[in-house]
Amino acid sequence: MRDTLAHICRLQTKYSSSNTPEMKERGHLIRHELAQELRDRLPNLQKAFDGVFDDLEVEGSDGIGRKTEAPWVRLFSKAMSPNAREGFYLVIHFAANGSAVYFTVGCGSTVWSRGDLRAISDEELIRRTAWARSVIEQRWKTLSPYHDQIVLGAHAPLPRTFEKATAIALRVPVGSLITADLDAVLFGAAERLGEVYIAQLEQRDVSQGDQDANEVASIARPLTPHRRSQGFGFTASERKAVELRAMKLATEYLKGKGYQCHDTSSTESFDLLATQPGDELKIEVKGTTSDLCDSILMTKNEVELHRNEKGATGLVIVSKIKLIRDPEEPRAEGGSVEVLLHWDIDQWSTEPIAFQVSRA
Repeated sequence: MRDTLAHICRLQTKYSSSNTPEMKERGHLIRHELAQELRDRLPNLQKAFDGVFDDLEVEGSDGIGRKTEAPWVRLFSKAMSPNAREGFYLVIHFAANGSAVYFTVGCGSTVWSRGDLRAISDEELIRRTAWARSVIEQRWKTLSPYHDQIVLGAHAPLPRTFEKATAIALRVPVGSLITADLDAVLFGAAERLGEVYIAQLEQRDVSQGDQDANEVASIARPLTPHRRSQGFGFTASERKAVELRAMKLATEYLKGKGYQCHDTSSTESFDLLATQPGDELKIEVKGTTSDLCDSILMTKNEVELHRNEKGATGLVIVSKIKLIRDPEEPRAEGGSVEVLLHWDIDQWSTEPIAFQVSRA
């Protein structure tokens, strides 16, 4: 593999957007030689992933039509990343001037949201890659050795998009290809991709509102196929475990602020009645396994309550709850608490995701 990588780097110095003999040779190396060398390593690389990811594939591209300055080869789960525009994957990039090879984990430019795919803005792309880095840092406590900045040095817009879509990278100078342990570099990157995939199946990259919206969509359209990348979903007992964990942490927080708390979740359109001298608040509690907490799902009655009694309500979101999936008794641990007392719901946007349609 090191000879193939070095050869591609030499051909990078002869880049042309036309299909010159050098670019034909580079295309063959990218799409066939290097891709096949990665396929040959799949039995070992598979060990870096949970057994559920049994659909690993490899593909390479040097441009469609006109040749690109930044060819690539990627390793991916077909379910988690059905094409290079979606999901996360391990990808090998090359500096435009042939000076280095980058071993990276990056993502595509679209994201699953509210039952559909939409384009990712630069801001969201930054957030997505930051989320992947946080998952990796939680597992390994560091990004090292995949902490290099990726600078392809290309002039076209697409390679700059590749840079923005990179979560982690390890730069191997072309002169170090002879001595670098490339199989160890590949395996380490694959392990980190596998950790990101598991986090996605746990829906840690999907806010609580979008998790619930996807479940509503699956009920409204039961025949619509759902990809594995949309997550495992939750059983009733697992959801209850998450909700109980959120209620526990919300109650502890409010009591720490001097409130007395009464659980009203089974009888009212809010979860906790929090009182202290001169202040009474109706609290909505939302719990999620997601690392994100920028949207929630609320019923019509809940929304009306918070609008009609604005100033006398509150919202507690408990994110990053760790679900222990025990078939007999699921448990939930951890959680990060965000509290909005005297919450103004109209500072948030509301969007209908389903309608009850009745005969007139």
